[in-house]
Amino acid sequence: MTRKIIEHLSAADPTLGAVIAAAGAFDLGVREERPPFHALARAIAHQQLHAKAAGAILGRMLAHCGGFPEPAALLALADTRLRAMGFSASKILALKDLAAKTVAGVVPDRATLLELDDEAIIARLTEVRGIGRWTVEMLLLFDLRRPDVMPVDDFGVRNGFKLAYGLRSMPAPRALAAYAARWAPYRSAAAWFLWRAVDLHKAGKLPVPTEKVRLPRVVKKRRKRAAKASAGRKTRTRTGAGTKPRARATSAASATPRARSGARTRARPRPAPRSRAPAKKK
Repeated sequence: MTRKIIEHLSAADPTLGAVIAAAGAFDLGVREERPPFHALARAIAHQQLHAKAAGAILGRMLAHCGGFPEPAALLALADTRLRAMGFSASKILALKDLAAKTVAGVVPDRATLLELDDEAIIARLTEVRGIGRWTVEMLLLFDLRRPDVMPVDDFGVRNGFKLAYGLRSMPAPRALAAYAARWAPYRSAAAWFLWRAVDLHKAGKLPVPTEKVRLPRVVKKRRKRAAKASAGRKTRTRTGAGTKPRARATSAASATPRARSGARTRARPRPAPRSRAPAKKK
């Protein structure tokens, strides 16, 4: 299977193929078959924390509960106890919401989760407070081993693409998603090799791009909204073309500003605009 994936990606994209040849074997590591509740609770604990600090907090929770607590047991824990373990107020709210939605069946068990497609899993799990698309994509990729996941919002993936393809700046997530369509149905492996591209760059072993890449142009939502607003203004202008605009009546008193008593009426000269050009060396 791994050979088939590498052959497909290398044929679809020579630049990625060079990265694959330099990175070596595709390996996602040991697969942990744990309940979604456990995986997401760990993800919440690790948010915005170093792995060592998050591990210490989880260790205190495991020691207090005698193992990983079940959803009902977590709901029964007092907030003050969770605070003493090291969880912030926002993470406590997220953990309690995760536990409540697991009890309610919104977050299913692993067997049910395996029967759902990727987008259905993302839609259900992102209903939990503090769980975003990226967190679910990591679960899909590493826990469920789904083959066609492309986490375009991941900093490492975007940075790896920038380095591997010789770009000046990070690719926009939507542009990267459009480009990555050629890697389907093995975009999970492509993401893994983009992470490895960062490691190869640090080691000075990243191959030179085989060709210059041009990312697909993606129209930004702001531009779409601006275009709609402009079209609306033009429509209103055409509708009111037969009517004459009403002129505002202005008096001489309102047209000429009144000078304050005792104030100088002589206009001061405006300062010259600052130059943006660099100063010449003497």
